[in-house]
Amino acid sequence: MVRLDENEISFPDPAQYDGHEGIIAFGGDLSLERVWFAYQNGIFPWFDPGDEILWWCPDPRFVLFPNELKVSKSMRKILDKKVFTITENQNFKEVIKNCQQINRRGQEGTWLSDELMETFIKLYLYGLAKSVEVWQNNELVGGFYGLQVGKVFCGESMFAKVSNASKAGFIHFVETHKDDFKLIDCQSHTDHLESLGATMIPKLDFLKILHQNNERR
Repeated sequence: MVRLDENEISFPDPAQYDGHEGIIAFGGDLSLERVWFAYQNGIFPWFDPGDEILWWCPDPRFVLFPNELKVSKSMRKILDKKVFTITENQNFKEVIKNCQQINRRGQEGTWLSDELMETFIKLYLYGLAKSVEVWQNNELVGGFYGLQVGKVFCGESMFAKVSNASKAGFIHFVETHKDDFKLIDCQSHTDHLESLGATMIPKLDFLKILHQNNERR
């Protein structure tokens, strides 16, 4: 792994460097500029708060092509009945706060540090990060957030306080933006997202799609 220089915003080229189990660098900082540069190059931070910052670009990469979204009959009924009200970019701070604090099965604590959370909030204020809110009876019961890098949406974290909330929000988002995004980056495998059609692709294929559709590069 490569140790990053805090005074220089750069990373090893993930297309040329495999790293260790998907970790291509460590160290550096969580400044808005570095985090944004990382995502533009297919790299994301993931580490335990208090530990060294780790930067990842796994191979293979877990992604969803919008036209391959799978919606079960039961979920379609929930969406059609409008069990939830779904909005975008209405309460980013509460969404990311819930993602940080929600209890997750088999997981102690959170990977989302206060410093990283503040960086994502800044990215939201710059129009680079987005949130989806899922409401029921005027209460925030689910949602997720991520970064838009050109025509690729890099999903970060989601939460649900009631059954099917985050799934409904995700389906609504993908269907609403199926012409806006070429790819949804899910980063690492989850059964939840696999059931919705996400699949593994080679890292080099992911990077090619990212770079071809990154309008900000």
